[in-house]
Formats: sequence, structure tokens, C-alpha cells
Amino acid sequence: FPFRLFPLREHGMNRRARPLTCQEIQAFKKSKEVMQRFVRAYQLMLRFYGIVLVNEETGELKRAENWAERFKNLNRFSHNNLRITRILKCLGEMGYEHYQVHLVKFFLTETLVKETLPNVKRSALDYFLFTIRSKRKRRKLVHYAWQHFKPQSSFIWGPHDKLLKYR
Repeated sequence: FPFRLFPLREHGMNRRARPLTCQEIQAFKKSKEVMQRFVRAYQLMLRFYGIVLVNEETGELKRAENWAERFKNLNRFSHNNLRITRILKCLGEMGYEHYQVHLVKFFLTETLVKETLPNVKRSALDYFLFTIRSKRKRRKLVHYAWQHFKPQSSFIWGPHDKLLKYR
């Protein structure tokens, strides 16, 4: 079977790659070596996208030195958005929800606040946001997106009355 760098419990674009089972996920999580390799693979992909994992414990991210060049690639080729969605889903499967949250917030900041990735904005809002498993953390990110979305009245990813009252 073809090996996937970020395997999921669902079929992806490669129909020959079989989905992960719950037992395989549990076996991966029990292996320190597998989990270390997973984090290294995550760091490799982040570098490809122009992002650096600042803190392995927290999942904090920042722009890499070559971010401008790498962001051009991200903006130009939308297939990267599918890969990022896959990475985000896999982070959740493997128990790295805190990495998910930081990566989604990174893309929301770059697309909505700094406006460096205009062609990633729809994927960040339509897909990246909704890979977050924790309802509380997802709500917090939706609120963050709403706060920075322009015009706010066109924000469709959450009810405005609830977003106004969010604490």
C-alpha cells in the first residue's frame, strides 16, 4: 500500500492509499519514535510553506525567514490548501489538537489581519477552521476570524448575534 505522510481515517485523492484504522492510530500514539517522526514531518511541511514551529510543546508558530517566497507559492497553487486541510485533520487524529489551533490561527492572521495570503482565505475559513475538534477552541477561532473579517456584515461562518455576545 502507498504510504501517506499525514494519514487519515478517510480516503484522500490517492484511491490506492487505504485509510487509517483506529487501532493503527492508537499504535502510532503509543510509539515515541513514530510520534517524533510525525512532528519532524510536520516541521518539514511547515518549512515548505514558510512557517517555523517555534515551540514543540505549545505548537506556537512564526514566519520563516523565506516566508515571502514560500507564501507566493501558497497563494499561487491552491492544491496546497488541500494538503494543509489534510495535515490539520491528521494533527487532530494524532492528538496534536494544540498544533491544529496554532496553525489555523496562523492562517487566519496571515489571511485576515496581515492580508499576505488572499488566495488561502476561503480555505482557511471554509475548511481549516472546521478541522478543529474542540467546540470551545473552534468557537474562539471563529470569533477571532469574525473580529478581523472585512466587511464584518458579510461574515457567514457563525451567527452574528452569538459572535457579538461571545466572551
